[in-house]
Amino acid sequence: MPLNPTIEKVTQRIIERSADTRGRYLDRLEAAAEAGPVRAHLTCGNQAHAYAGVPADQDALAKGKAANLGIVTAYNDMLSAHQPFETFPGLIRATARAKGATAQVAGGVPAMCDGVTQGQPGMELSLFSRDVIALSAGVALSHNCFDAALYLGVCDKIVPGLVMAAATFGHIPAVFLPAGPMPSGLPNDEKAKVRQQFAAGEIGRDELMAAEMASYHSPGTCTFYGTANSNQMLMEFMGLHLPGSSFVNPNTPLRDALTAAGVERAMEITALGNDYRPAGRVLDEKAFVNGIVGLMATGGSTNLVLHMPAMARAAGVLLETEDFDEISGATPLMAKVYPNGLADVNHFHAAGGLGYMIGELLSAGLLHDDTLTIAEGGLTAYAKEPKLTDGKLTYSDGARTSENDKILRPPSDPFQKTGGLKLLQGNLGAGIMKVSAVASERHVIEAPCRIFEDQESVKTAFKAGEFTSDTVVIVRFQGPKANGMPELHSLTPTLSVLQDRGLKVALLTDGRMSGASGKVPAAIHVSPEAADGGPLARLIDGDLIRVDAVAGTIEVLTPGALDRAPVSRDLSANKFGIGREMFEVFRQNAGPATTGAASIV
Repeated sequence: MPLNPTIEKVTQRIIERSADTRGRYLDRLEAAAEAGPVRAHLTCGNQAHAYAGVPADQDALAKGKAANLGIVTAYNDMLSAHQPFETFPGLIRATARAKGATAQVAGGVPAMCDGVTQGQPGMELSLFSRDVIALSAGVALSHNCFDAALYLGVCDKIVPGLVMAAATFGHIPAVFLPAGPMPSGLPNDEKAKVRQQFAAGEIGRDELMAAEMASYHSPGTCTFYGTANSNQMLMEFMGLHLPGSSFVNPNTPLRDALTAAGVERAMEITALGNDYRPAGRVLDEKAFVNGIVGLMATGGSTNLVLHMPAMARAAGVLLETEDFDEISGATPLMAKVYPNGLADVNHFHAAGGLGYMIGELLSAGLLHDDTLTIAEGGLTAYAKEPKLTDGKLTYSDGARTSENDKILRPPSDPFQKTGGLKLLQGNLGAGIMKVSAVASERHVIEAPCRIFEDQESVKTAFKAGEFTSDTVVIVRFQGPKANGMPELHSLTPTLSVLQDRGLKVALLTDGRMSGASGKVPAAIHVSPEAADGGPLARLIDGDLIRVDAVAGTIEVLTPGALDRAPVSRDLSANKFGIGREMFEVFRQNAGPATTGAASIV
């Protein structure tokens, strides 16, 4: 099937836009690669320090004839998704030794959980933790001892930060090793219902706590299709995972076999052999286009519209919001996974999962099939399915029909003809909406606005019974420069209650929403942000606002509204407490949301 003309056009535009930055990036990559295996340039003293902690491998490391793999791990047991990584280094070292190679934990990176910090001051560190993770991985790899890197990370900011580091050290191969989702627990729609009942005061905290614990109940990624699982999809579509590895449950024989196979593959693609696949060559323009197609076809997290431009810039590739919008317009929505549907990622995987989707999208001409991936065979290999046969990892053709058309459908009969995200532009700036989870009759909301400058004020107004008519809720001064652009996910139950009462409501903000954001129309990431004097700072209560996901617009309709001087806000309270004082340099140097809100690329 020939490549879809829109995909081809957008790809070519990105290549042309990135010609200078990508060219200079590749020049640096080639210079680093030509220097040869890095350990050859270390002094004996350098090497002795590097090898002292691994007596069993000292001889092999000193000889330097086999690959040495650097492990960058985001392990902690605060995150269920990362807890399984506790045992990965032992398996990785054993696998490498069995093949005559070595592996060392090069360093750890922080991994905070948005589920813990939602609605708390710590959430104001969340977005910038991505940049800290990239910097931390850079410190780990700066020892310059490694022929390839293995990245252990899953969740929201962790994978984007690790990809930024992998691109920066793009002369060495990168293999991402996932941990997999926890087994299914309390269905997500039941959990959401309990949250709404609590928000409405119908049940107590004991019932809420019981539901939450029944949902998040064991090691592994949360099972809804939020940012963490969107990250895993992205790594597979972009060729940094082994095929079919994203959604295999932790602590299973197949999970361990895939981890071992990832180690072996990392050894095979170093510059020491004949199949050198540096990360910077994998992370090219076509790979990022494939990732955007995957995001749209699956109805993935809005957070990736923020993260992917930052990831791409680290590899010299320049993405713009219009690229996401045009690809969304050409990509059918093939999956319905919570919050877009009732199924979780385990159900999605059982129905055919990513292998089915990649095979179908390739057949429809919606993916580049000629990208470099860590697996042999390019992206076509990702339409295959891993299995254990007599204890050995094998691959066979993946599903070619959906096992459940309420979860997965082919491009010829999708849930909707366009993807899950929509670019919104107008006199209020530019933002995005996740339309895949919003009922079509709510894609256009026109109503007077209520202005808030933090999410707690919205909840207070709700509890006081102040929302009695259709309303566009505006929460401003939530952008990266104002307070680190926290997710406002704790508003979801409150706004859902209002919507269920029959009101037409929408959220308009320069902040973020969770990857699990659901049925309430939310125009987010609005840029320029209020702290930069953006249009949101000129609005007052009662201004008539139109949020239109059909036309792709966000506008104030009140005459003269934008002639007002922008208001300012005392933001000093955002600068202190729970570590926020250490992040002032990030707030001061953050770019706009449209380019990833990054402070280091």
